[in-house]
Amino acid sequence: MAASAEGTLPERIEGAEHAHRVETVDVAVSAIRGRTAFVADVAIILGTGLGGLGAAIAVETIVDYANIPGFPLSTVESHSGRLIFGTLGGKRVVAMQGRLHRYEGYSLQQVTFPVRVLQALGAGALIVSNACGGMHPEWEAGDVMLIADHINFLGDNPLIGANDSRLGDRFPDMSAPYDATLRALARAAAREAKIALREGVYVAVAGPNLETRAEYRMLRALGADVVGMSTVPEVIVAAHGGLRVLGFSIITDMCLSDTLEPATLEKILAVAARAEPKLTTLVRGVLERM
Repeated sequence: MAASAEGTLPERIEGAEHAHRVETVDVAVSAIRGRTAFVADVAIILGTGLGGLGAAIAVETIVDYANIPGFPLSTVESHSGRLIFGTLGGKRVVAMQGRLHRYEGYSLQQVTFPVRVLQALGAGALIVSNACGGMHPEWEAGDVMLIADHINFLGDNPLIGANDSRLGDRFPDMSAPYDATLRALARAAAREAKIALREGVYVAVAGPNLETRAEYRMLRALGADVVGMSTVPEVIVAAHGGLRVLGFSIITDMCLSDTLEPATLEKILAVAARAEPKLTTLVRGVLERM
């Protein structure tokens, strides 16, 4: 049985083994449909410090995670924990204002359960965003990076376990998880708005601690340009379900091993807040072009 909407954090964690079954998704969708009949074209996941994009949405309905059976609760500062239904850039969207992370104690199946629900609500495309550390020596804090590819360094995978073939194939292809057409639209939106848009590889680690100098050197040597603690699990599940995916990372702190300085959540949130208008412009521009 799926965890109840009123369940405690441990109760919700215990329900992880059922998070990726059609029946569990249907229960969550039914609860949402009891509050709104809104059908979304595009789903958006807002990362740490990036919830401000929600203010750009012409809101029709808001549903708190606590009112959705099986939905984990956001426990991280700046993650509100609610679904926003409305329009942006001429498209009908549903935005997660607050994502879930492995380091909160949830399984990756629970972290990605909302992606199943968003798809079941009608979304055919998913736009993901995150705050991250920059390891490319020519980039700066405040830059926005278009995700071209990713590395899963979480030591886990949300598709481990029984596969419900109604949701996707047992062995989904990941040769191009980030849609080339959507990325082209993002570049066009950036050019029009005169926003410098970087493009590179995101690596996901478990967290919650930030990395050591040696770890940054290793991750950079592996081919990553930025590092964070999210996004990859959601993209894996989106690919499993056949969603088109577009990803943006906002670099909030520089992680160059030779010049590394201590980072705090306050500094990260401040940089994210300053850079967030660029993300809103890019997402709106992509939606207008879709």
